[in-house]
Amino acid sequence: MRLWFMAAVLLMGCPIFAAHAAVDFNKVFCDSTLRLDYIAAGNAEKSFVFLDGMQKFAGWAGRRTNLDKLPYCGNGIVTVTDSLSGDTIYRHSFSTLFREWQSSPEAASTSKSFQNTFLVPMPRKAAKITIELLDGRHDVAASNTHDYTPGDILIKKADGRDGAPYRYLHKGGDSQKAIDIAILAEGYTPDQMDAFYADADRAVKAIMRHEPFKSRGEDLNFVAVATPSEDSGVSVPRFDDWKKTSFGSNFDTFYSARYLTTANVFDIHDAISHVPYEHIIILANCPVYGGGGIYNSYTLTTTGHDHYEPVVVHEFGHSFGGLADEYFYEGDVMEDSYPFDVEPWEPNITTLVDFDSKWKGLLKKGTPVPTDRKDWKKYPVGVFEGGGYSFKGIYSPADRCRMRDNEWEGFCPACRHALNSLIDFYVKE
Repeated sequence: MRLWFMAAVLLMGCPIFAAHAAVDFNKVFCDSTLRLDYIAAGNAEKSFVFLDGMQKFAGWAGRRTNLDKLPYCGNGIVTVTDSLSGDTIYRHSFSTLFREWQSSPEAASTSKSFQNTFLVPMPRKAAKITIELLDGRHDVAASNTHDYTPGDILIKKADGRDGAPYRYLHKGGDSQKAIDIAILAEGYTPDQMDAFYADADRAVKAIMRHEPFKSRGEDLNFVAVATPSEDSGVSVPRFDDWKKTSFGSNFDTFYSARYLTTANVFDIHDAISHVPYEHIIILANCPVYGGGGIYNSYTLTTTGHDHYEPVVVHEFGHSFGGLADEYFYEGDVMEDSYPFDVEPWEPNITTLVDFDSKWKGLLKKGTPVPTDRKDWKKYPVGVFEGGGYSFKGIYSPADRCRMRDNEWEGFCPACRHALNSLIDFYVKE
């Protein structure tokens, strides 16, 4: 599914700090989670970000290594610093629906706000938390710094006692060591939960059939959470069909017929505070083709169409892996998504501004740059013009890939390499 300004080049365009000793999780953090709720607001010209509130709950399912480093740059960064020393103790990156909306025609004539939630480990001592929203050139467009104080009575304790039932569909390891992915039900009524669990199992099996996930099963946990909806299905505004569902998702996002998203991010996180989670997949009980994937936010796709399995893998490539769309069409309405004089942060597309930071090391000796697409069989990894919705000026690493084609069997070598490196970042010292 097309995603405007999706995400990922390792530290590309992001502030880089001097090397220092690795942060020791147990010395700096409690085994608890601090949930940060923000409102991003503005229009095509202006961006703002406001703290809406903080919550806490027991257990930390996120990474315990590389704490002060970024996996990718993304379209935003959250940074936690020790208030006394000023040392950076945690960083993470993300993308937002707000950032995508800013590129839509509507943003030129009106202002809107969007919910965003991020999880950080609970600091043992007083800390400052900074949230930054980045523009298409990786520059800071808006920021907000606020304080965290242990024992703050206004930090609400999340109540997961009445959380929805759940079951593990794949458990590769302890949540302190493995990556935890929660799969949520959207548009499934209470009497349709057997169907949800079956659809969730299909999603897990589809993802685990693809490398590198297939070889990294011990590093991944998938838990299905049976969040019930009043109505069956999801909203399709162009058909004047509105449903009452767990997370209020709808098609026609930004008036794009196949783009399925939800703006109710706080509700998503409210529903799963009782299970360990880092990444989120939402399965919509609907036969209409479509979906969306937002880096370090969520994957959302429908389960009732013929291409469900390849689509959920593709969208997970966006939300988990920060991979960009590799498809393109001449004259595409989205062809101006990336400035050609800036290197995109996604690992699987390039403008050649800084190709050294991408998949250059995977090229076979003698591979021409750029690479003619008619030679794709000769060069399974190349630099093929076309990608990121642009017919010209953006280059991708393969002619066929899961990030371009639902009919192709898997991720291209460059995407597999990027995903494998990302898993390593999360789980290895």
